[in-house]
Amino acid sequence: MRHNPDYALEDLEVIKELITAHPWCTFVAHTAAGLSASHYPVILDDQADADDGELILLSHVGRPDEAKLGLGGADGTEPGELLAIIQGPHGYISPSWYGYGPNVPTWNFAAAHLYGVPEVLSDAENLAVLHRLVEHFESRLPDPQLLDSTEETSHYAQRIVRGTVGFRMRVTRIEAKEKMSQDKPMDSVRTILEQLRGTGPYADPALADRMEQVNGAALQEGAR
Repeated sequence: MRHNPDYALEDLEVIKELITAHPWCTFVAHTAAGLSASHYPVILDDQADADDGELILLSHVGRPDEAKLGLGGADGTEPGELLAIIQGPHGYISPSWYGYGPNVPTWNFAAAHLYGVPEVLSDAENLAVLHRLVEHFESRLPDPQLLDSTEETSHYAQRIVRGTVGFRMRVTRIEAKEKMSQDKPMDSVRTILEQLRGTGPYADPALADRMEQVNGAALQEGAR
C-alpha cells in the first residue's frame, strides 16, 4: 500500500477497533502455485499472552483452502507468510462537494494490511477457536446459538472440526491507511458529510460516521 503520511494509520488500538468492526478478512498467500486468496472471518486473540504492541489474529479455513493458502500439510511443509486485508468503510467522493476547485474525484477508505506466518492449530485448539468465533458473533443476538448450546450442537461441532483448519497469526508487519479527507478544509469536510448523509447516489452513512470520527477534533475546533 502506497505510503502517505497524511493518511497513515499507526495507532494499534484504532487498528484493532477496525478489525473488530469489520472482521470479514481477505487472506492472500504466495505459494508455489502462484497467488491465492480466500475470505474468512477473523477475531483478535485477546486471551493470548501477547506483549505490548502485538496483534494476534485467530481464524480458520475450510478444507482444502489450507493447501491453497500454503498453510502446510502432511508432506511436512511449513506455513508461509500470509497477508490479511481488513477493509473498513469506503466510498466515492465527488469533486463537486469540496466547494472550491479544481479538484478530482477520489475514494475515501480505511484499510489495514497485516502480515505474518500462521501457526496451524491442533484439532482441540481449532475447536476452541470455532467456539470463540461463534460466541463472538452470536452473543449480540437475543437467542444466541452457540456450538455448545445443546448436546446435539456439541456433537455437530466435533464433526465440523475435521473439515476446517484453525490458525493463529502473530502480526509482524502492518501497513494501514485511513483516508477520510483529513487533509481538506473543515468546511469541505462538513459539505462531504452532508452529501454522504443525504439521499444522493453516493450517500453512505457508515462512511460519514467514520469521517466524523477521524475528523472529530478538527471539526469541533473549526466550529468554535
